[in-house]
Amino acid sequence: MKESPIRFMTQTALCAALIAIVAPISVPVGPVPISLATLMVYLCASVLGWKKSCLGVALYILLGVAGLPVFAGYTAGLDKLLGPTGGYFLGYLIIALSTGFFVERFGNRPVWNVAGMVAGTAACYLAGTLWLAYVGGYSSFGAALAAGVLPFLIGDVVKIAASASVGYVLRRRLMRTGMVQ
Repeated sequence: MKESPIRFMTQTALCAALIAIVAPISVPVGPVPISLATLMVYLCASVLGWKKSCLGVALYILLGVAGLPVFAGYTAGLDKLLGPTGGYFLGYLIIALSTGFFVERFGNRPVWNVAGMVAGTAACYLAGTLWLAYVGGYSSFGAALAAGVLPFLIGDVVKIAASASVGYVLRRRLMRTGMVQ
């Protein structure tokens, strides 16, 4: 059964809105703040799949670039994409793609949700660290890794566990009702 374009657009917009609501809640830790954005990206991708979540993340980024204060610390603007955190925004897209792909390809099973999230997070860390090293003036990749990844490891493990658990149940229930395909 083909999905309604209205449902597709609504779910994509809801994904962007949910990220925009939680992402500003952050704790400054060096050049890259700890934010709840990844939690919502994980959750949206595990429930909606890769297409809607990637489009939702892209819409979220566009909202922030357009000037709405939806980035960490209620900030906005193109300078956030071009600054030290820019690589992590690309990483959000990778997380959505990886998590959503794993859920759609391998079925709604917690182990595959987690595998997709871990793969996406590793790629996000790589993209973010490379960009941080490039624009942040770090003397080495290791120094950028220490600033842009190490403070986030424990929190991301918790976010992955929480969103995999909730996402699995939520997707199952929404699939039963026909709200998600």
